[in-house]
Amino acid sequence: MKPISTFTVSPYIPEKLIRLREIAYNLWWSWNADARELFSRLDMDLWEETRHNPVLMLSRVDQETLNARVQDESYLFLFSKVLDKFDHSMSKVPWYNHENKYNHNLNIAYFSMEYGITESLAVYSGGLGILSADHLKSSSELGIPLHAVGLSYQYGYFQQTLNVDDWQEEQYPLNDFYNMPISVVKDKKKKELLVKVAFPGRTVYSRIWLAKVGRVDLYLLDTNIPKNNELDRKITSELYGGDTETRVQQELILGVGGVRALKMVDTPECICHMNEGHSAFSGLERIRNLVSGNGLTFYEALEIIKASSIFTTHTPVEAGIDYFSPELIRKYFSDYCREVKIDIEELLALGRKDPDAPGEFFSMAVLAINLSYKANAVSKLHQKVAQEMWKSLWPEALTQEIPIISVTNGIHHGSWVSQEMSDLFDRYLGPYWQVEPADAALWKKVEKIPDVELWHTHERRRERLVTFARKRLIEQYRNLGKTPSDISRVNSVLNTEALTIGFSRRFATYKRANLIFSDPDRLAKILTNKKYPIQIIVAGKAHPKDEEGKKLIRQILKFSHEEPFYRSITFLENYDMNMARYFVQGCDLWLNNPRRGLEACGTSGMKAAVNGVLNFSTYDGWWDEICQPGIGWSIGKRETYEDLDYWDKQDASTLYNILENEILPTYYDRDSDGLPRRWISMMKSSMKEICPIFNTNRMLIDYTANLYFPAAVRTTLMRENDFAASKELAAWKEKMREHWDSIRFLKIDAGSMDGLSVKSTLNVRAEIYLDVIQPEDVEVQIYYGKLDIHGDIIDGVLLPMSLISRADSNKFIYEGIISNWESGLNGYTIRLIPQHPALGNPFEDGLVHWFED
Repeated sequence: MKPISTFTVSPYIPEKLIRLREIAYNLWWSWNADARELFSRLDMDLWEETRHNPVLMLSRVDQETLNARVQDESYLFLFSKVLDKFDHSMSKVPWYNHENKYNHNLNIAYFSMEYGITESLAVYSGGLGILSADHLKSSSELGIPLHAVGLSYQYGYFQQTLNVDDWQEEQYPLNDFYNMPISVVKDKKKKELLVKVAFPGRTVYSRIWLAKVGRVDLYLLDTNIPKNNELDRKITSELYGGDTETRVQQELILGVGGVRALKMVDTPECICHMNEGHSAFSGLERIRNLVSGNGLTFYEALEIIKASSIFTTHTPVEAGIDYFSPELIRKYFSDYCREVKIDIEELLALGRKDPDAPGEFFSMAVLAINLSYKANAVSKLHQKVAQEMWKSLWPEALTQEIPIISVTNGIHHGSWVSQEMSDLFDRYLGPYWQVEPADAALWKKVEKIPDVELWHTHERRRERLVTFARKRLIEQYRNLGKTPSDISRVNSVLNTEALTIGFSRRFATYKRANLIFSDPDRLAKILTNKKYPIQIIVAGKAHPKDEEGKKLIRQILKFSHEEPFYRSITFLENYDMNMARYFVQGCDLWLNNPRRGLEACGTSGMKAAVNGVLNFSTYDGWWDEICQPGIGWSIGKRETYEDLDYWDKQDASTLYNILENEILPTYYDRDSDGLPRRWISMMKSSMKEICPIFNTNRMLIDYTANLYFPAAVRTTLMRENDFAASKELAAWKEKMREHWDSIRFLKIDAGSMDGLSVKSTLNVRAEIYLDVIQPEDVEVQIYYGKLDIHGDIIDGVLLPMSLISRADSNKFIYEGIISNWESGLNGYTIRLIPQHPALGNPFEDGLVHWFED
């Protein structure tokens, strides 16, 4: 039965506690331990029942409980303490305001498909969402002027259950947004703001929800409103749900609707940061605004959008990229093309690896790259992978020149460190370890923590993990209808004093969750060694359509039911952020074994490290940058193999060998006080090396210095004097594209090359026909170096050539001197690249002219 009208009923909060609601509606509480304690102490059972949702909790808490807390002096003291912290964090002068060099009309619009801020705001699925949320949290702490945009999913990501056959099933509980820490955005007349996006034959409307993340505003768009038809109401129904057309629709709402939402809430002109390609349509909407509002052509507007856009790629494989058929793009963008006065094929070319391939599918990542001033990968290794992956966009550029840089991911320490470890840091590092987490000198003070305190703190966290795991297992067994005797056996599962290995993450096959289980006999021998007790706790979800991932879960579950594995292997269902904290705070060893090159960065090991947990990982993602003796252990030696079965066997053998011969003996090497001194020393070394580098404060400072600020400076230049620079650059590029193929090498002369030594010089001259292109429009370069067995120059050196004379009106003589040789077989060649002071990089349009015989 439909109601006549709807309304929200709120509890009465006593005057002394009235600001509880303000705290509840700012997700700052999610990374402040005292704030979380404030709500848990209000009603511990209700706090757990509501999945740590203070807004829902305040709507359900008993009035007598609220009245009792008003009389509780200790609770009022904690309340006052939290308010002081909150007010200070909102009003203090942050890092950004001290860095006056960055105050250059900088304002960031950050777009992401998901945000994992806290488990009670279920609009995330995994690592991308967690990273996006940590990005916002550190932006808030650093005071970086940033607004964020995402979608509010009615069902969020699925809840995992495991059936009696050990098979993953998915449930999709409804998100009740009115009882979440978000609020509807309204205008001055208290009327809901609605974003309109044109779809074929209709308009789709979106409500805007606001989530306060400290100082940062996160706007979430929601199509589930009565003004839309039933199908359109479901556009934001599920994260990564539906078919391909649903994905196009979601990304239209995110990109186009997101830009319009920011405009409606009066966000100033900004730098647009596209976190993955899902939001690339935002660039097209911003172009539309410039064409319609400022009278620019599409390509003039494109130069401004390129200048003011940043793209971060997290995907090391093609399968992770959104591709749409040309027909689907035509369906949703034909009207757009008429409005901005371009042909639909011109738009399709912006999203194709080969712009001239009419049947090629439209890639959102390619569109994002073509609309961006700078693109970045999320680790140094991922940069190399991404440069190889996207080399076809710049086929004539050298691989190392592919314009993708790296900004290695980090974590927000306050969101992941345990309260006990945080207290230790406060006591021995001082109060600024959270304020300045990138200060290496500060982290060296970890050595001051007494071994006994550090170890006992860690032991308490392991005990809590084991207790949590048993409790969750009992819940799983009860839900499956297990017998009381089966349930009672759970109390014998796990050992609070055994070395505990944690493995929790998305169950994609490349992550190889089954690697440690690949030799059951050898694993059984390790697990039944009474001298060295050891146990493995596993959690994670497979994508609903990933049958192979589900098979991995079932395989591990079957191990966990059998002897001799029953007491020492446990799989916990429905992995979420709350469970993740128990894992990274309570394990001894963090296992991470993806195939090298397939984990763009990974951050779970960073979360473990800040809690004193040691890493045991393949050389992939972030670990490839920091791994060294004394801070953890590495699997393999950066080798890769075509034969995946052989690769897995090699890595599994190495894993078992290190576990048996290095890890277990180190862990159980105890002194007379029962302390594993060598292990504790490694814990400290790990924290000292990892924590100051792999945090999101450092990451945000890198983004600001290397991407945001340069983009802001460039955008200002492109907008000055009625967009003069963008208009001139667009016209220059058109001229260069039209005449580039007319360039010819007429003569190359380097004299005699007989008897050259490493001390010799080689004077190279080139006569080049440029047609109507002027010498100042190009740079001529020599590329020289040693040759490989295929006769190709490897790891060569680029040397600019100088213009020495004009042969006639369109023929020019260039010269360069090579003087730095390596002994052996060498070679050289010559190329031309475009040159213009306003170019973001010389390869923007893929114009490179190499010498050819």
